[in-house]
Amino acid sequence: MSPSPRELTWRAIGAGILFGALFGAANAYIGLRVGMTVATSIPVAIATVALARAFRTELNLAEANLAQTIGSASTSLATGAIFTLPALYLWGHPPSYWQVAALALCGGVLGVAAMVPLRRMLIVEQSDTLPYPEGTACAMVLRSARADSSVARWIGFGLVLGLAARAALGFRLLPGEIGFSVPFIPRAEVGLEVTPALLGVGFILGVRPATVLVSGSALAALVIAPIIAVAGAALGLSAAGGESIVDLSAGELWHQFVRYIGAGAVAAAGLASVARGLPTMVRAVIEVAARARRGHLGDPRARELPGRVVGLLVAGVVVATVAVPDLLGADISVAQRAVAGILVAIFGVLFVAVMARIAGIVGTSSQPTSGITIATLLAVGGVFAALGWNDLPAKMALLSVGAIVAIAASSSGDTAQDLKTGQLVGATPVYQQVGQLIGMATACWAVAATLLFLGATSEFGSPEIPAPQATLIAAIIDGLLTGTLPWGLFGVGAVLAAALALGRVDALAFAIGLYLPLPAMLPIFIGGVVRWYADRRRGADDSGLRPGVLAASGLVAGEGLAGVAVAGLLGAHVVSRPDAPIIDGVPGALGALGLAVALVWFVWRSERSRSPAPRA
Repeated sequence: MSPSPRELTWRAIGAGILFGALFGAANAYIGLRVGMTVATSIPVAIATVALARAFRTELNLAEANLAQTIGSASTSLATGAIFTLPALYLWGHPPSYWQVAALALCGGVLGVAAMVPLRRMLIVEQSDTLPYPEGTACAMVLRSARADSSVARWIGFGLVLGLAARAALGFRLLPGEIGFSVPFIPRAEVGLEVTPALLGVGFILGVRPATVLVSGSALAALVIAPIIAVAGAALGLSAAGGESIVDLSAGELWHQFVRYIGAGAVAAAGLASVARGLPTMVRAVIEVAARARRGHLGDPRARELPGRVVGLLVAGVVVATVAVPDLLGADISVAQRAVAGILVAIFGVLFVAVMARIAGIVGTSSQPTSGITIATLLAVGGVFAALGWNDLPAKMALLSVGAIVAIAASSSGDTAQDLKTGQLVGATPVYQQVGQLIGMATACWAVAATLLFLGATSEFGSPEIPAPQATLIAAIIDGLLTGTLPWGLFGVGAVLAAALALGRVDALAFAIGLYLPLPAMLPIFIGGVVRWYADRRRGADDSGLRPGVLAASGLVAGEGLAGVAVAGLLGAHVVSRPDAPIIDGVPGALGALGLAVALVWFVWRSERSRSPAPRA
């Protein structure tokens, strides 16, 4: 089969750039408000098809896929940038427009380039163990245009339901989370975040990985936090702010103690995962280099960026880090820039492999970008501290290295999801990889503009723009360079991950659950249980067009579109949002629970229908 001449087209590139800028700006706002971003592959795919139909034209499947590949690249830029760079404002040294855009571009290019030699191993060879839920869901949405009406019906129903649910929760008609304290266990709480997207992700994942994920979160919420509370009360220990541990709530315990344990576990499990797959990765790199020397042989639809181009892209990022003045911040010495460039290359390539695999398990919306960033800061900060670099320029250089690696790791997850979509719809990898680079080069300016606009009009760390992840990153860097960081908590997490790995448990998935809060993991687990029960009732169906997968894809798409729309309306001050839910208390909790039940029923109801068949 020859490559489609209508895959890398100007209208696909134009649509991708347009929606990449729009969704990149909106995602930057969402991340600064709530500390997490939403995956945009499916929303961009739907918006692209809708735009084409509005202009009375029709994009073919390859063009629509390329447009979403370009447009979704903005998500990773927004995630890595807003998790790190607002810390510069907290230190009283706001960055320039070009600096934010350049750091974002360097991270994005590094993530895409380092992902190229991993595609065959992660996307093709490990397709049975790494489902890439959002990439699979996006493929289902794109393929639905070629399927019968029942496919469009379930995706459409899911889209509307997910959009309506997220709008109600985003404007605080109902509380977004319900929970209760566990009797007789100090500081133990069980909660459920009402989120259509995570429920859909759980259904796509299946029950086994969902169970491992929720087990890690349950251990953190029901065992580790209570142990810290009891031990702290018995020993009279105090928290970082000086308050007694006895006075901390369950949420404060998680923020000040448990998530550091989770970050240590994620870092250790991720490194162990890379070590296990290192021989395969080395073979993949050798294969890429060999193809570059002899030219491509075989199926032209398996073409990728040549090895020499990949090497030049990685080298270009390292050279820019060392040679471009003020890229890492003002008054940074040549020696600091040189060390930073070396560490960017090492940890960027390393954590690209880690995050690309994590994204295959939990998707990009739930991937622990901040955990990877923390692990990078710990390693790089240790080097800086050993060299005696602890002044403000060193802090800025350390943050910039963390930003580039965070963006690279985040972009690798998005690239992997898009490549999975491309594999399922028959796209050409090299076109998608070029599309990712185009998306990075254009969306970085929109993300930078959003961050600087909010930094100029609001105060990061305030109730309006809390920037929770960047606040944590700033505290970690300060603790690293002043010697006050809780290394023991990171060590506990690393030891726990090692013990799980020895017990043949999926330590990485468990560590992700340990790092992320229980309310966010429970919807994934519920979605997995629904999938398991449906398979028992009707038998496992591996068809990509099974109704439940399509309905779950619609939920993911609906919440993504609504999340971006709500963020845009709030950011433009078109509407305001109350401080507390409109329906609060017991009625609000019952309403939120009823909404969660309705979402579960919808997915289950879709599975009871006849599986649609794709149009020939």
